[in-house]
Amino acid sequence: MHAETLQRPPAEIRHADELARLREADTAPRPPGWALSLQAARRFVVGDDRAGITRKFVGDPSLIDRALVTLATSRGLMLVGEPGTAKSLLSELIAAAVCGESTLTVQGGAATTEDQVKYSWNYALLLAEGPSARSLVPAPMLRGMAEGKVVRFEEITRCPLEVQDSLLSLLSERVVAIPELPGPDGMVFAREGFTVIATANTRDRGVNEMSAALKRRFNFETVFPIADFDTELELVQREATSLLHRSGVAVAPRRDVLEVLVSTFRELRTGTTESGQSMDRLSTVMSTAEAVSVAHAVGLRGWYLRGEAGTPADIVECLAGTAAKDSGEDLARLRRYLEQQVPRRHGKQWRALHEARHLLPG
Repeated sequence: MHAETLQRPPAEIRHADELARLREADTAPRPPGWALSLQAARRFVVGDDRAGITRKFVGDPSLIDRALVTLATSRGLMLVGEPGTAKSLLSELIAAAVCGESTLTVQGGAATTEDQVKYSWNYALLLAEGPSARSLVPAPMLRGMAEGKVVRFEEITRCPLEVQDSLLSLLSERVVAIPELPGPDGMVFAREGFTVIATANTRDRGVNEMSAALKRRFNFETVFPIADFDTELELVQREATSLLHRSGVAVAPRRDVLEVLVSTFRELRTGTTESGQSMDRLSTVMSTAEAVSVAHAVGLRGWYLRGEAGTPADIVECLAGTAAKDSGEDLARLRRYLEQQVPRRHGKQWRALHEARHLLPG
């Protein structure tokens, strides 16, 4: 499998060289079933300049320490936070470091069933031969237990409660019972290395709130938005540059345009201007992930429509779809921001952003 032919390769493919170098140089003790020690796994996520390991997660390094220790105890890890705070990315990176595979994933949603979590059947074989190990189709949880791997459960609170509660016995007893199969095949016991990383958005609380019993099986860690402007700018620039390169764009995004973009996102997200003045914040999630997406779209518009890197006018065009997701009022708030707050900022790109305000629809 070649990374350059995939739209989004998993972490173990994107960073295969770094993982191989870390495994080769890793002399620290490893928890049973782990591919790397805690120290090496931490370096993979937070980076190590001396060893040529890139920083992949921008956040509190102590969060990574606590998460890895939680997984080493075999408890489940629950990552919670606002949408767009890189919870899924973090779970992917940790899974790749701990077991070398991040693709054993259950994507939670209203239509998620217990079969998609544990196992199902090849019904053609089931009708022809009856229940057998050959007709069994293992889902991520069964595979993770049998192979001693990390299973990722994304958006767990969007699943029906009965699906969530199917995890109770798995996390407590560490066994999946398959009553249709006789003898030893009817019990699949978890091997060393098996654990679960789940994610949940704080905005989804109340959709399908987890039971107290299930919460007790997890250690909770909150992933916060990036607090520092320069750090967020560097992340948006790095990720947007990578996405644009994969999209065939031959020029890098302009840093001064990205500074305007990131500043705009931060002010609309917090409801506070650079000078500390209060303003209307948007109800939609103006996350760093959304900023990267808009920066990517800005670069695509600039390159494929005009052969350039993208301008503040492209930011306005792309922001409309981001701002109007949850509420029509957000578009009006964005318009007021462009008309009232942006003129107070200095610089060529801020003036261009103000002049492009007429490009907002409506």
